Amino acid sequence: MAVLAIKDNVAINHFPKLSVDQLSISYEDKKTGDITEAVKEVSLDIQTGEFVTIVGLSGCGKSSFLNAVAGLLNSSNGTIKVDGKKVTQPGPDRAVVFQKASLLPWRTTLKNIVYGLEISGIPKDEALQRAKKYMKMTQLESYEDFYPAALSGGMQQRVNLARALACEPEVLLMDEPFSALDAITREVLQNELLLLWEKTKKTVLMVTHQIDEAVLLSDRVIVFSARPATIMKEIKINLPRPRTSEVKNNKLFDHLTQQIWNEINKSVGKKVELEYEI
Repeated sequence: MAVLAIKDNVAINHFPKLSVDQLSISYEDKKTGDITEAVKEVSLDIQTGEFVTIVGLSGCGKSSFLNAVAGLLNSSNGTIKVDGKKVTQPGPDRAVVFQKASLLPWRTTLKNIVYGLEISGIPKDEALQRAKKYMKMTQLESYEDFYPAALSGGMQQRVNLARALACEPEVLLMDEPFSALDAITREVLQNELLLLWEKTKKTVLMVTHQIDEAVLLSDRVIVFSARPATIMKEIKINLPRPRTSEVKNNKLFDHLTQQIWNEINKSVGKKVELEYEI
């Protein structure tokens, strides 16, 4: 929803960076014709520079929602807008970091990062300048000429993130970006993402199944119900920024984590054991 402000006696509309209104997503079984409702009438506004994360049970509709925002999946009802403009397909105002890096194996780190800029028609000199800027921000300068096969999973995901950031989207969408990594690498990249966000102040919508990750990174956490997904609870993360993983020692961090788990428990009607990875 736009906010109307008055400046110099002129009315100005301030749109949320991302606005989702009454979004519903359904799937049809081609063989049986049965309809499965994945997301039901979800409305969500995200302001410029906010980091918002969606959590919920596996299969609840989190990734379907994110893919619809990306323009990769059609909705059955509702609207999605970026800066007040309706989203109907993928566009340069959104970039997605998926769980798998999906790098082109015949391209080096630099050329993988440049790829999205090339297909967007960005001039070569500008594309290289942007790619090198975000390589530096993601600590990839020493790996410019490495091919994906020579990179660890964590390094490949750095390239994936740099490739998305180089497109300089209005909204960065992240679909469980660290879930395929080991616990140590995941924590390292979480801290690096915090530093990157502080530098870029990018508007971020992320999906994760790691509750502690959501609390560590986010300004707000949105808890989805079991399928069809609806918003059960919005929880503000009032932890001070800038943050590092040391904030996990804060009692408020534990309280917020447990609060989110309690909401997820309600969606299945039974207690879910909280597991900590060592």
